[in-house]
Amino acid sequence: MNMITDTQTAEHFKKLRPAMAASRAAFGALLLRDLTVLRKSLGIFIARTLVQPFLLVFVFLYVFPQIGQGIGGGGGANGESSFATVLVAGVVALSIMFQGIQAVALPLANEFGYTKEIEDRVLAPLPVSMVAIGKVAAGAIQGLIAALIVFPIAAVIHAKGVHPNLTVNWVILLTLIPLTCVMTSALGLFLGTRIAPRNIGLMFGFIVLPITFLGGTYYPWTALAAVKIGGFSWLQALVCINPLIYVTEGFRAALTTAPHMQLYVIYPVLVGLCALFLWVGIKGFYNRVLS
Repeated sequence: MNMITDTQTAEHFKKLRPAMAASRAAFGALLLRDLTVLRKSLGIFIARTLVQPFLLVFVFLYVFPQIGQGIGGGGGANGESSFATVLVAGVVALSIMFQGIQAVALPLANEFGYTKEIEDRVLAPLPVSMVAIGKVAAGAIQGLIAALIVFPIAAVIHAKGVHPNLTVNWVILLTLIPLTCVMTSALGLFLGTRIAPRNIGLMFGFIVLPITFLGGTYYPWTALAAVKIGGFSWLQALVCINPLIYVTEGFRAALTTAPHMQLYVIYPVLVGLCALFLWVGIKGFYNRVLS
């Protein structure tokens, strides 16, 4: 009687479906699963995406001018319009950043925590690193959707006499959006694999909040040159460690004519941050799976 060994069985299935084809199919299935979950909870996703940017734009660009609470450095209508121009780009950037972190880090906390769903994912016939990249891809798609939802609101909601000076540079916009979506999702992977599930709530107070207020959402990076100690623009240099500052400045270049950081700085830094967060995030993901 002939005995069929495990090795022979494995070789048989490899001939039926090569490893590369199996990995592609499994990666597509995992991504499709995440998008199906997103589709079924689309209402919650839209509400979660809109709340923060809507409140920012509504309060600063509609309520404040209506009640005579000056914004924009006290420059009257011109100052308010300048502030609106700065804020629109900042709100779009903040939405992508927030969505990228929330779409990846929070589900990972649950999957590594009490649900243990990650154990089912890593059993798929593809490398563990590709499972992590699949999470980043799903988060990047959600970041893209968030940008498409938020921009019309940020551009339209403002008080009478407040007119954001928006000029779309399509080359910058179409290259910047996918790059920033991937970078912010990779940041979410990094945070989700490095922060214990029980401490994930602290992430918003100690990481996301400082990133938001020091990320150029409410002011251009160039204006920070005025904050000096002994002639050194210390705050302008300090915020350069914040990944959000490059996203907000990039969108100012893409959507406005306002002063912004040089593009030859923005693009290389964003690419470098993508590579760094992906490498550290995948390494952390691999370690969490094995532990």
